[in-house]
Amino acid sequence: MRRPAAPSSRPPQPRPSRSERASGRASRGGSATVDPRDWLGSIRLSWFAVIMLALVVMAVLVLVPSVGGYLELRQQIRAAEHSVQVTKDEIAELQREKERWRDPAYITSQARERLYYMMPGEVVYLIDDDLDHSEDPEDPAPVSAEVEEKRSDWTGFLLRSVANAGLAQQAVPEEPADGGVFAPDPEPTETPG
Repeated sequence: MRRPAAPSSRPPQPRPSRSERASGRASRGGSATVDPRDWLGSIRLSWFAVIMLALVVMAVLVLVPSVGGYLELRQQIRAAEHSVQVTKDEIAELQREKERWRDPAYITSQARERLYYMMPGEVVYLIDDDLDHSEDPEDPAPVSAEVEEKRSDWTGFLLRSVANAGLAQQAVPEEPADGGVFAPDPEPTETPG
């Protein structure tokens, strides 16, 4: 506790402001730079400030792990909500598929496509794609927006096509005389080897 000062006979003098003190130092020292040791020496920490600083540091040390846990839990909640939404979407798709299976026309079309069933009296043609995938046509070049004229000798191509068709050997054998049914040879012929 401070004791009240005894009254003095001198009138109190006003304290100089910071700028006046800095200018007074600059005029005395001749330079306007501040020495870091003087600046650090002028900082005074009270016990209250030290205790408050220690409490802030302790609060940070205590709260950082719990804040990290909180953020991790929020991330897990978002992941779980996303998973629930994906599952709801899948359930909705399965419900739509279930409704489609209640339609007799859909069942008939699926039986035709998947199981190759047919209705009585229908004839089904199955086409087997026996071509090698390497023989599939390549992707065509992109189509340009501009019209281009291609030089071609279409008359020569037409004449060659007609000539080849006229000079080609017979592609289809004539029909057999015994009613249109080909029969295998009764005796197999041996090939010389």
